[in-house]
Amino acid sequence: MAYSPTLLDAAAIVVALLILNRLFGNKPARAGPLPSGPKGLPLIGNLLEMPASHEWQTFAQWGQRWGGIVSVTILGQPYVILNSEKHPKEMLEKKSSIYSSRPVIAFGGELVGWKRILVLQPYGNTFREHRRMIFQLIGSKKNMARFVPLVDAKTRDFITEVYREPESLLKHIRKCAGAIILMMSYGYQIKDEGDPLVELVNRALEQFAICTAPGAFLANIFPALVHIPAWFPGAGFKKTAAAWRATLEQMCEDPYNLVKQQIAAGTNVPSFTSKNLEGDVTPERELIVKDAASSLYAGGADTAHAEIEAVIGNDRLPTAEDRENLPYVNAVFLETLRWNNVAPLGIPHRLIEDDVHDGYYLPKGTTVITNLWQMLHDPETYPDPGSFNPDRFLSYPGHEPELNPRTIAFGFGLFALVSPTSVFLSVTMSLAVFNISKVVENSHVVEPSTDYTSGTVSHPPAYKCDIKPRSAKAEALLQQVLEQKHHD
Repeated sequence: MAYSPTLLDAAAIVVALLILNRLFGNKPARAGPLPSGPKGLPLIGNLLEMPASHEWQTFAQWGQRWGGIVSVTILGQPYVILNSEKHPKEMLEKKSSIYSSRPVIAFGGELVGWKRILVLQPYGNTFREHRRMIFQLIGSKKNMARFVPLVDAKTRDFITEVYREPESLLKHIRKCAGAIILMMSYGYQIKDEGDPLVELVNRALEQFAICTAPGAFLANIFPALVHIPAWFPGAGFKKTAAAWRATLEQMCEDPYNLVKQQIAAGTNVPSFTSKNLEGDVTPERELIVKDAASSLYAGGADTAHAEIEAVIGNDRLPTAEDRENLPYVNAVFLETLRWNNVAPLGIPHRLIEDDVHDGYYLPKGTTVITNLWQMLHDPETYPDPGSFNPDRFLSYPGHEPELNPRTIAFGFGLFALVSPTSVFLSVTMSLAVFNISKVVENSHVVEPSTDYTSGTVSHPPAYKCDIKPRSAKAEALLQQVLEQKHHD
């Protein structure tokens, strides 16, 4: 019988070569020890101990045993896991110039191509230019203020769509987010139903969440596998990568080309892309603008209702200007950020030169993972962290508010997001007009699943909820918004 090589054979060869390199390659002298962590096995290190899903929970357990900073190695590659919020502030913020690069994610970054987008770009001139351009758009409260009318309008569209079709809540959330981002980035007004660009962006982002997860594809663990030819047995991942690369390419190209056509016809709407294409633009500049534009994609209800009614009444919808007068609603928003963060591990960082932190030696090339989930569930910072309790963020006699989770929830360093105005308005407007409760079927309350998905982006599975107007006045407000939309 003829011998037929498999992907496992190729992986074995790759492992053997890596081991030889680790054994006989030149190793610089260490200036100190690595942080503590699980011991691992000779040669392969902690490869067999790395969790396949919901990694943040395993990393949190390691943190309970070895402390706020834990290290593991996989085939000689060091990884440092930060479980305490004090470490990323010292490392990723104060020394951002050496911690702001990204590790090579072979499948998602290289084969699919997400390394062209800011969130996975290595630190360098292109990264700095992308970040400068995006900061000019959304990098401060002043810059974001110009988009408040847009966010307000799209949030009003959101609540009317929930009113008409409450069973499709997830679809409405994605549509609202897509509408805001596409208008900011390209001046693109989405269609009321089945917009192709919204569907394209959602499909690309779903693929991003899968292809960048550490254990989702073998090539992310053994990067050399990207060089295996597509015809090799077991290399079907290359076909998947090619299809997902085409999705990403389409997401970057289609709206960008639409703006160029509008500029040529003199019909373009002011946007991030049109502004950065003013004047004479070189091909290199076009590529930078195109990829930077694509980078832009990434309990307590009763008390909140009472506060909204007391401050605003029930004759109008809340606006961004009401935020300072709604401390409890703001606390609900903060607790939502903390309780189940959408990116439990953020995006890994890569050290571009040797560093010594807290007495530990961290060699160049170390991958740094921030366990945001653990930081937001640390009982020393947030007592009873599993409970959804907005009161923890309120200030009243005898109680100091707990640490604002926004910095942690949105990430550390140069990639921290700035303005969650759209999320706040969505929460506030929804609370102002809707009662949202659990579904009752056959006299039994249907409890939503708390088993959030794994991957770079984590979200709850599909669930049912009962959404109804809070009152006759709330329904009248919704009708007014619908009528205004038809007139516009």
